[in-house]
Amino acid sequence: MMTLDEAKAYLRLETAQDDALIAGLVASARSLCEAFLGQRLIRGEVTETVAADGAWHRLGAAPVVAITSVAGAGVLPVTAYAVDIDPAGEGWVRSGVGGTVRVTYRAGIAEDDGGVPAAVAHGVVRLAAHLYLDRGEVGPPPTTVAALWRPFRRLRLAPEGRA
Repeated sequence: MMTLDEAKAYLRLETAQDDALIAGLVASARSLCEAFLGQRLIRGEVTETVAADGAWHRLGAAPVVAITSVAGAGVLPVTAYAVDIDPAGEGWVRSGVGGTVRVTYRAGIAEDDGGVPAAVAHGVVRLAAHLYLDRGEVGPPPTTVAALWRPFRRLRLAPEGRA
């Protein structure tokens, strides 16, 4: 799902003339989708640096499926930090060693394109097709794209902290 071939099929294109352009538009549509949803589509490794000030810090990518390592200037003993993944898939890290720690974790909705919900994938293809057909035009994307994605969107109404 969400491939060059799917976008070309949706656009009813059979030649390879615009393949590079369409592939770039699919990549842009995927990035826009992730920004709209507030979560990564495909699971992958993320490395992030967070303050080691004793407070809980939310990790930037979601949904988190595993926190694989926390490292400071050297090897940290397991008692020097705490990690948590809440029911919403938010990853949290706390360390009081001072300075910063580097956190490595895996985040994303699906292992591969085939696991992405069909409505989300179809929205990516539709947005890529819209970008291809309306080159040079200024206008909003189709409302159907937002309608396809909205049920999967993660929203935060207020900053959330942990005690």
